[in-house]
Amino acid sequence: MVENRIKYRHLECFLEVTRQGSVVRAADILSLTQPAVSKKLKELEEILGVRLLERSKKGIELTHYGNVFLEHASTSVAALREGAERVAQAQATGLQKLNIGVLPTVATSILPEAVKRFRQQNFDVRLHLVSGPNSLLMSQLRVGELDLVVGRLGVQEAMSGLSFEHLYSEQIAFTVRPGHPLLSKPDFQLNDIATYTVLYPPEESITAPTVDGFLLAEGVSALQDRIDTVSDSFGKEFIRRNDAIWIISRGVVAREIADGELAELPVNTRETLSAVGLTIRADATPSMVLQQFSKAVRDTADNLESYYNSGE
Repeated sequence: MVENRIKYRHLECFLEVTRQGSVVRAADILSLTQPAVSKKLKELEEILGVRLLERSKKGIELTHYGNVFLEHASTSVAALREGAERVAQAQATGLQKLNIGVLPTVATSILPEAVKRFRQQNFDVRLHLVSGPNSLLMSQLRVGELDLVVGRLGVQEAMSGLSFEHLYSEQIAFTVRPGHPLLSKPDFQLNDIATYTVLYPPEESITAPTVDGFLLAEGVSALQDRIDTVSDSFGKEFIRRNDAIWIISRGVVAREIADGELAELPVNTRETLSAVGLTIRADATPSMVLQQFSKAVRDTADNLESYYNSGE
């Protein structure tokens, strides 16, 4: 393969000649002879099968192909240098740190297993996990306070400068305690939930618009007896003790539903499916340990997607 024959020295010589506009000046900066630099440029052009540079009265100038190759060569060399610098920093400090933002839906579902998988690789790294509303996590990611966010795809205006990788889709569940009266109601209709206390996603949460739209489409009127909360610990305990209904991302309660600790009302929520995945800054080059952490999340999500959406 062509890319396997390109070496770091090829890229280094090409970039320096491009910057200096002169083979002679590039050779001086790289502490190489002029013939050595010219040889590397010729080898690179032979590997790619195109002319990258042309001589003119102004000196050395890029061809059309040279301009195309320049951006990728610059990115590759910058990534290599950043990687070397991060390794050096890790050696100096003896410990790296990953700041990971997680929505509650993944904090209780795929993340525990993903962290276990990652830690089995024995990286000298400390994980700092931060949970909170999607809007807050995205703002922290954008300014560099977080390296990665694992959660739902943000609204379009909040994704500027960010890159999202889809892992799986997750839907809403109408969750109750086992033995809830609505579970045995023969003519159950979704409107029946209005006669009970409903735990509802707060207005600023990522799932609120989805739930609002779903209930509106199903003809459910305003819920008078409503508690807005994103606390999974409160929600689980409250519905265990009361005939309340908790509208929540299914991943938060999937394990309890599977174990029979909680139950799910017979509501087809396929229309509430939303993307869950990994979000990073679009201009960031992930470190090796961040790449391995992301892989651990991917592997866990591959195994658990059907499990967390099996309640239709």
